[in-house]
Amino acid sequence: MRERVREEECLFREEQRFHQWWVYAVVLGTAGFAWYAFFQQLVLRRPLGSKPAPDWLVALTWILMGIGFPWLFLSSRLVVEVRGDGLHYRYHPFHRRWHRLGREEIAEVEARTYRPVMEYGGWGIRWGWRGGKAYNVSGNRGVQLVLRDGRKVLFGSRRPEELESALRKLL
Repeated sequence: MRERVREEECLFREEQRFHQWWVYAVVLGTAGFAWYAFFQQLVLRRPLGSKPAPDWLVALTWILMGIGFPWLFLSSRLVVEVRGDGLHYRYHPFHRRWHRLGREEIAEVEARTYRPVMEYGGWGIRWGWRGGKAYNVSGNRGVQLVLRDGRKVLFGSRRPEELESALRKLL
């Protein structure tokens, strides 16, 4: 007889962050230019270019791209847990609370290789071209879930076989 998994028991936990060098290059390049423009125009009072942006726009750009954009990437993380009552996930800072897919909602589970750009348009919280949703941070491996209502959800993972195994144990 199969032993039931307790609801509070955690069978699998993974926390992922962006780690691609090119993501950091884009973020730091964008933030660096925003800081440069802010310093030149608002601190040194040397307007940029022949038709400089108004000071309020330079300040807004600095706040959004020089502070907000880097904070967004540095604080972004995907946490996935398999507990006794289902799969729990949170994509910080976009999800303020944990989300859950109950064990009764999950019909199929498969660890697979996928093409993030071609299938989902990249990384993050993405909607696929042919239906389905993805939560991924990096790489091209994950676990595809097919829910009982027909929806598909993919979770990127550095340990997809372990995640699949924990979900199969749960189901």
